[in-house]
Amino acid sequence: MRSLVRWFLVAGLASLAGASGCGTESASSQLEAISGARANVAGTKAGEEWEVGGVRLCWCPAGRFRMGSPLDEPGRREDEAQVEVTLSSGFWMGKYEVTQGQWRRVVGEQQKTLRVGKGDDFPVYWVSYDDALLFARKLTEAARAARRVPESWEFDLPTEAQWEYACRAGTTTAFSFGTELTLQQANFGRWKPGQDESPTPSAERVGRYPPNAWGLHDMHGNEFEWCRDWYHRQLPGGVDPDRSDVKGAPNRDGTWSRSRRGGAWTDETWACRSAFRLRFEPERSANHIGFRVALVRAIGKQG
Repeated sequence: MRSLVRWFLVAGLASLAGASGCGTESASSQLEAISGARANVAGTKAGEEWEVGGVRLCWCPAGRFRMGSPLDEPGRREDEAQVEVTLSSGFWMGKYEVTQGQWRRVVGEQQKTLRVGKGDDFPVYWVSYDDALLFARKLTEAARAARRVPESWEFDLPTEAQWEYACRAGTTTAFSFGTELTLQQANFGRWKPGQDESPTPSAERVGRYPPNAWGLHDMHGNEFEWCRDWYHRQLPGGVDPDRSDVKGAPNRDGTWSRSRRGGAWTDETWACRSAFRLRFEPERSANHIGFRVALVRAIGKQG
């Protein structure tokens, strides 16, 4: 933890020096400037960027949207029935999927062999739901220890509502880019039925494809992304829906699943839609499932 906190401070100093251009301030005064938490953690406009400990974030303002898909959307599934959602607080969303380099710095070396894309700028995969929460918790602890964020904010996985809201970025179409998705916009469709071996590489470096209107990359394809909620057949509506503590219907084998979003390099276009959702048992992991973090207000804390 100590080395991670030190990295936060060094990264902050480098960012500040780069922004000042001349670097004339003393190291101590710069350290004082960046070690304090941001005066107002909340952003001011959609897509505004902020970096905390090497994790780039984009601001998603409070707002309302229709979650799910209309009846005539190609590829639509029954668990996408539309609901009205209000998000009363804005939040920061990871600009990119969490990378292997970030995972190594925050958590340590991965135990699984990475065969479908390897390198510091590739998304991390072979991570379970609990693994993703561990990353978020360690990132929160280091950011607070370095006084980069206050106690009233924390890194977490996004809820399904937060994820879809960020993915849509104000759009109502099947994809944030419109009614169609092309191979110039996202990484998908690389696995074919009957194919024994995964193509290499299959995942792509984060940021290779264009972002949506709020600056977020790879919300369609590349790696599926864990969400905080337990999977329910009916989408949650209302104000700030969060089903992270409420289990849905069990799977046929008696287990329960969390939700994942966004589609992956393995999938066809319809499975990369903004509204598409899929279940997966939280203790499992796969080569096509990763995650991105959100910086959100800590429940029950003000600020």
